[in-house]
Amino acid sequence: MTVSLVVWTGIVACNSTQNTLPDNSRRSPDGLSQSSEITQLEQAIHEQINQYRTSRRFPPLTLDERISQQARQHSQAMSAGQVSLGHEGFEQRAERIRESISFQSIAENVAFNQGVNDPVRQAVQGWIESAGHRQNIEGNYTLTGVGVALNDRGEYFFTQLFVHP
Repeated sequence: MTVSLVVWTGIVACNSTQNTLPDNSRRSPDGLSQSSEITQLEQAIHEQINQYRTSRRFPPLTLDERISQQARQHSQAMSAGQVSLGHEGFEQRAERIRESISFQSIAENVAFNQGVNDPVRQAVQGWIESAGHRQNIEGNYTLTGVGVALNDRGEYFFTQLFVHP
């Protein structure tokens, strides 16, 4: 098994001491339910990453809900301050994925931002501009999972997992 960990340096981690995961059913300022907004953001990341991959002649990644569930849980934990921004628990996420998907390699990108007009584009652009993150995006992977969490302070946390079965 190949494991790739990349930490996006220069990002300030959430320091909240909140011990519960955010309520994803509350309403966002634009009136959308937060779970609907989060689903749209996750889909937008998947689409933007695939646009980048195909523009570089890499095959698109297939979004897998089992992988997204692990990514989402990690983003929610970072958002709630249960873990710092980074890859804490990556090995456990990999093992939970392995329970349903046998794989040769797995990698993870994480990001954080707030106060930007397009948090998805900001996260994806940051990953593309970072050599290590870009290596994961351009890697020999066929499956992906994306998880986004938004906390009460307007901070967005992103996790994308890449899997090669």
